[in-house]
Amino acid sequence: MVDLARPVAQVAPRLLNAVLRNGDVAVRLTEVEAYDGAGDPASHAYRGRTDRNAIMFGPPGFLYVYFSYGVHWAANVVCGPDGRSAAVLLRAGEVIDGIELARSRRLSATKDRDLARGPGRLTQALGLNGEHRGADLFGDGPVTLTPAARPARDVATGPRVGVSVAAERPWRFWIEGDPSVSPYRRSPRAPVPAKD
Repeated sequence: MVDLARPVAQVAPRLLNAVLRNGDVAVRLTEVEAYDGAGDPASHAYRGRTDRNAIMFGPPGFLYVYFSYGVHWAANVVCGPDGRSAAVLLRAGEVIDGIELARSRRLSATKDRDLARGPGRLTQALGLNGEHRGADLFGDGPVTLTPAARPARDVATGPRVGVSVAAERPWRFWIEGDPSVSPYRRSPRAPVPAKD
């Protein structure tokens, strides 16, 4: 079991290989990013509580869903101590149950590895949207999170993707070599490491 009340950068890699399910479709998580509220200028909660981000302030174990760039939904697992905003963005995964239904929701995907390869594709494959904001991931509802039995092996870490500030934080975690991981290796806004 993952202790979701721990600091977000510790929780995030432990969510790899966890299974997120919405009804008949389940996705094994292969890529995530950590966001640490007031201490993180890239977090939706950096400037304090709003109607949109209130769920991020806890308690942990709930789903924070938001519409990203007016294009797609993104899902996050709320974590950290109750009252302190933190969440883990679910970036990618492998559909392991309900693949036909996931395919029907992802008409543009040509390969099964691409069905949940990216935050928008993941929510689309699972059928998640704004109605799922605040879902209790350990309750009786259709959206559930089953932690991995043991920590993932071959976990890689690097800068976050698609943020304009604090991109250099190595808070993106993925399972190295897993084909469902998104193709990003470095955020375009993160500084390029110096060569020795």
